[in-house]
Amino acid sequence: MTCWEILGIEPTTDQHRIRQAYEQQMKFASGDEAARLDQAFRDATGQAPAPAPTEERREQSAPEARPLDGNDGQVVREVVLQIKALLNDSRRSQDVGIWQAILCEPPADQEPVRAEIARQLEPQIRPMAENGSLSSSVANFLGNWFEWSSLQGLAEPRETAIDDDSPDNFPGEADQPPQLVNFWPAVIGWIVGLAVLAMLFGGMGGGG
Repeated sequence: MTCWEILGIEPTTDQHRIRQAYEQQMKFASGDEAARLDQAFRDATGQAPAPAPTEERREQSAPEARPLDGNDGQVVREVVLQIKALLNDSRRSQDVGIWQAILCEPPADQEPVRAEIARQLEPQIRPMAENGSLSSSVANFLGNWFEWSSLQGLAEPRETAIDDDSPDNFPGEADQPPQLVNFWPAVIGWIVGLAVLAMLFGGMGGGG
């Protein structure tokens, strides 16, 4: 792997961008990965990473990396309750705009909060979206928002069913010829019947 692949960025001469990528990767690096990142930084910049600025940068990034505090936990609980209430309304739960209004509202959109919401909702919501209980627009939004790859780019499933219901299943001109064909024999039979009755009654009258 090249130094850029290890750092997770495109080749660049921007020292700040390289350092930012290096420090971001370092947050989650094990011992061996940290060594590779150090070497990648040297290859990309021509110098070893300086420890002091790295620590300073980590302090600046600390609010995103820290565990959830009490306020964050309250936001997570409220959002999860709103989503569960939404699922009880079969019509509103198909409206992607309502999901966006609940999940994208600050501070629920902040990365640590969003990750915890995703963790709590996934066991219930992801299977529902995968089996078609939620509309494809909602499923796609959830897949992109929570990075659930199985929900990203789902196909629209409903067009075939709609086509089956509309044009060909209603009575139309195609049904008319059999009706007309059946009508005329009935009329002829009725006329013949009247003629036979007239002859019978006429014969009875003549005999009297």
